[in-house]
Amino acid sequence: MLGQPISMVLPEVVGYKLSGTPHKFITSTDIVLTVTKHLRQVGVVGKFVEFFGPGVAQLSIADRATIANMCPEYGATAAFFPVDHVSIQYLQQTGRDAEKQAYITKYLKAVAMFRDYNNVSQDPDFTQVVGLDLTTVVPCCSGPKRPQDRIAVSDMKTDFEACLAAKQGFKGFQMAPERHGAAVPFQFNGEEYSLSHGSVVIAAITSCTNTSNPSVMLGAGLLAKKAIECGLSVKPYIKTSLSPGSGVVTSYLKESGVMHYLSQLGFEVVGYGCMTCIGNSGPLPEAVVEAVTQGDLVAAGILSGNRNFEGRVHPNTRANYLASPPLVIAYAIAGTVRIDFETEPIAVNSEGKEIFLRDIWPTRDEIQAVERTFVIPSMFKEVYEKIEVV
Repeated sequence: MLGQPISMVLPEVVGYKLSGTPHKFITSTDIVLTVTKHLRQVGVVGKFVEFFGPGVAQLSIADRATIANMCPEYGATAAFFPVDHVSIQYLQQTGRDAEKQAYITKYLKAVAMFRDYNNVSQDPDFTQVVGLDLTTVVPCCSGPKRPQDRIAVSDMKTDFEACLAAKQGFKGFQMAPERHGAAVPFQFNGEEYSLSHGSVVIAAITSCTNTSNPSVMLGAGLLAKKAIECGLSVKPYIKTSLSPGSGVVTSYLKESGVMHYLSQLGFEVVGYGCMTCIGNSGPLPEAVVEAVTQGDLVAAGILSGNRNFEGRVHPNTRANYLASPPLVIAYAIAGTVRIDFETEPIAVNSEGKEIFLRDIWPTRDEIQAVERTFVIPSMFKEVYEKIEVV
């Protein structure tokens, strides 16, 4: 700009090879938290990360966007998925005309930027290659204070209890052993309840790439539907909310018939954009705040946004976990993060029947069938044509 030369160091490009097929109960959030933790361990600060390999072909565009959106959490300068036929299908799905699709495809192929992920001869040379077998990914969350601290859902209960005892830090609250079983009774709307360490007081499906990913949003809706059909509910004192990043999300949730079930569990659309993840959840019920304060409790927030830093979500939730939208609902129903979903029921319904998470969790095939039917080009056109450019 000033007519003077500027020297730049070319960044290293780390190739991240994905292989295998995810298990039918795995969400894109599970994959991204696994990738984030791995890349943190590899060390990619100041580097570019390019994803390649046959496993990429198993991921939708929304899945890839969710992974790329976590780039700041694993520290890379940029995260890149080369364009392939799935990318072009997305252009079609979101209403781009056939002429534009053809033009883009022709150009990218001409400059050798169009990729067939199953063709190893197209793989570039990288500074370093690391990888992940998607078959090894398990359901997971991250927290209680940082988005890169991944925990398998099967370990959540033991990990939280270990955090209670650990010294103050990213994975510790330094709570005296005799205080681990503390419980504080309180009244809310004329009913008696009790809070303890790990009790969920905020559950939010909040604006982030997660809420622009139809697979996890419809997964949350299908889980809500099955939960309602099994007679489950969320305790009324838990602050629940749904704040998508786009009006399209509301459209396909309504069209697929799951919005009604989300609302019944308290996950009403409260607006669009960043809310709970930036501290805009609003106040908790006064009775809840008094119970948390009186018992010096480590209460929990569970949210789908990736900004679950300590003190950011709410001053009364010292433990905050990043989870996929379906898991946000699951922990809201359970009412606590101190639960092993494998061995303990998520809740007992009014008939006294124990319901386990596996009883209501939708499969990837179920979710994709609904997505193919209800996430259609006309929906994107209808929503985005209403946008006025000033």
